[in-house]
Amino acid sequence: MSPAVKEATASAERSYDPAQYRPGRTITDWEPENELFWKSTGKRVATRNLWIAVPALLVAFVVWQVWSVTATNLKDVGFGFSTSQLFWLTAIPGLTGGTARIFYTFLGPKIGQRTFTALSTVVLVVPLLWLGFAIQDTSTSFATMAMIAALCGIGGANFSSSLANIGFFFPKSQKGNATGINGGLGNLGVSVVQLLTPIFITSSVIAIGSAQHKADGSAVYLQNAAFVWVPVLIVLAAVAWFGQNNLKSASTSFSQQKVIFKRKHNWVMTWLYVGTFGSFIGFAAALPMLIKTTFPDYSVATYAWMGPALGALARWAGGWIADKLGGARVTILSFVGMAASIIGVINFLPSGSGSGNFTGFFLCFLAAFFFSGIGNGSTFRQIPVIFRNQHLKGLTEGTPEYAKALKQTEMEAGAVTGFTAAIAAYGFFFIPALFANFAVTSAMWGFVAFYASCIVVTWWFYARKGAESPS
Repeated sequence: MSPAVKEATASAERSYDPAQYRPGRTITDWEPENELFWKSTGKRVATRNLWIAVPALLVAFVVWQVWSVTATNLKDVGFGFSTSQLFWLTAIPGLTGGTARIFYTFLGPKIGQRTFTALSTVVLVVPLLWLGFAIQDTSTSFATMAMIAALCGIGGANFSSSLANIGFFFPKSQKGNATGINGGLGNLGVSVVQLLTPIFITSSVIAIGSAQHKADGSAVYLQNAAFVWVPVLIVLAAVAWFGQNNLKSASTSFSQQKVIFKRKHNWVMTWLYVGTFGSFIGFAAALPMLIKTTFPDYSVATYAWMGPALGALARWAGGWIADKLGGARVTILSFVGMAASIIGVINFLPSGSGSGNFTGFFLCFLAAFFFSGIGNGSTFRQIPVIFRNQHLKGLTEGTPEYAKALKQTEMEAGAVTGFTAAIAAYGFFFIPALFANFAVTSAMWGFVAFYASCIVVTWWFYARKGAESPS
């Protein structure tokens, strides 16, 4: 009997304690590649954990991006911040979010899906409460607001831990779809906050505290943008605590995960993901202020949410297309599309005595979001393929060496996925910061040059004939 058959037979004959798969428990026996186990137990448990993770991640993105909309309203109610300071308030959550993602990448698998989701969700109540009270007082200093923005940035860190953990629940044939659902719907939190915040801040029904008044006399309740999400976070944290599971088999120490820092393709894929997700999250953060300062006659509330929504949904399409055409090809296509889109944005910006063309500007920005979403999906599809090629090359499936290498592959691919997402999150900081310190047109040409470098890198390592690791 071959090793593969023996392993499958032994696994199928094992007796599992059904109590461990109940909500709120730690699972010690988890074999998603065992078809019998997957159909009888695994799929149901994995799906439950996934669909609890999705709304928790979505609202974490809401907290991360709440400043992208809040900042556009501060001057209207009497805050004396400059345009540069408002861009900085938009950018700061990206700095803390990216930094916290690095820690969350390695802490998440060690602590477990259930525990980490619950704790990382409920802690976000703190910056929202502080924001809700501070924003009602126009004498609140810029330094205080910057501290609140930094704490809100922690919400962005949940992405890395969530994706790293969820991947362990699913067999390799379904990992891409599971992380696509989790990441794609999580990204929709950007659109949710930009779409709903203008509605919330004009509603006196849900207001806690007094109204603020704009120059035209209209009343707004900016604190609603923060307070309305507090009970949602508490409920989601409780659902995660009582409804999800920790996987003992997914527990991995930092000493094991740190090997990725020696892997060249960790750094190459980080460069590429900065280009895709970094652009997506950075443009999402900057677009509301960009519209308000560049085309002030147009409503931020009407337009700002559309691009992030399109990019989040395109992420699913990017993964699916990459499965058909190959991840590297689709990644190159995404960067070509992003570069062309930004060149279009530049051409429609106000210049000299010209007032610009908002329709062209906005449509080109939508295209940039679409192609960034496509690239988000294709790059995440590339990572596990690249590491499988690196570790499993020359090994025979079913042998102990193959099984050991496969486990190492999954651990490294999960850690690389989280780490690349952490570094790419700095796009949230750098893009608004560039707009705060440089002319918009100059910053845009910088993006085009960066996308050109990403096209070359993708082609050289992954797409050309004889590439080191075709993906």
